[in-house]
Amino acid sequence: MRLNFPKFLFTRVSIACVFIAMTSGPLLASSVTLQTSLGDVEIELFDKQAPKTVANFLNYVNSGDYDSSFFHRLEPGFVLQGGGFQFIDGLTINIPVNPPVMNEPGVSNVRGTIAMAKLSGDPDSATSQWFINLADNSANLDNQNGGFTVFGQVSGNGMEVIDAISALQVWNAGGSFTRLPLRDYSGEGFVTSDNLVMINAAENSEFKINPGLNDAWYNPATNGQGFFIMVYPDSELIFLAWFTYDTVRPDSSASATFGEPGHRWLTAQGKFADDKAVLDINFSQGGIFDAANPAPTSRQDGTMIIEFIGCNSGTITYDIPSIGQQGVVAIERVAQDNIVRCEQWLEE
Repeated sequence: MRLNFPKFLFTRVSIACVFIAMTSGPLLASSVTLQTSLGDVEIELFDKQAPKTVANFLNYVNSGDYDSSFFHRLEPGFVLQGGGFQFIDGLTINIPVNPPVMNEPGVSNVRGTIAMAKLSGDPDSATSQWFINLADNSANLDNQNGGFTVFGQVSGNGMEVIDAISALQVWNAGGSFTRLPLRDYSGEGFVTSDNLVMINAAENSEFKINPGLNDAWYNPATNGQGFFIMVYPDSELIFLAWFTYDTVRPDSSASATFGEPGHRWLTAQGKFADDKAVLDINFSQGGIFDAANPAPTSRQDGTMIIEFIGCNSGTITYDIPSIGQQGVVAIERVAQDNIVRCEQWLEE
């Protein structure tokens, strides 16, 4: 059997998987549609149960990393795996991975659920790869490797498409593709995109930005970056202030100068629509507390995209050219007092 997968991509990775059970009660969450070669599969995401995992998954979706990808592993009666590789111009390409996401176990692994794959023996190693659960695997996945994080479930008739994919013949292409599901392949010649089960992914968010998001937020990965967010619905504007703070209190002998003129800070503002806003970043510095001179200075310095997954989670994508910094951070509320008000706004 001749396949056109380059050998240098065949490094085998030991990966386990996890999926999420449906829970009762309404969930203010987004959904994603996987457009596959055999039909569309809609996935409802559970941002309340696994906000960091959902934010991580949506970052890959909205960055286009899952477009032109394919299902690369099929274990009938167990799991169907994707999110690891793209197939472009006849070549397999590793999907670039972001920093691993923190493990968020807690919901059982049953048929039709989905979760990020992770490395064996490392609970906090999930990056881009994910599985769809083909059976009730709760007995061996709920407590394995720290407990696997569950973050969504196939909805509607999506499992009919998944079952059709899981009925395909599995081929051994070596390396990471020893369990490769293929369509209409005889074993002769190169594998093409017509043989692979290709995937494109798009978010279907129903969340709407509203004043219930007005609050203090923070980045749980660092526990040291904070954000004040204000929503102005009449003008469809968002204002954001970005700050940092110490997570460990300094020794009592440490000295500090209140209002030191070397302080710097970032603010951003811009228009929003639906669940997303594009903001211009302003970099400010200088100034002494309660003094007219020297006056602080400010200049526009980069852009920021803030996207809310629900009333308690979102992502910030930033690009600050002057310091050569770009990245994506997940955000959550410091306190959850205003979540109810946010949910009320969505119902009005």
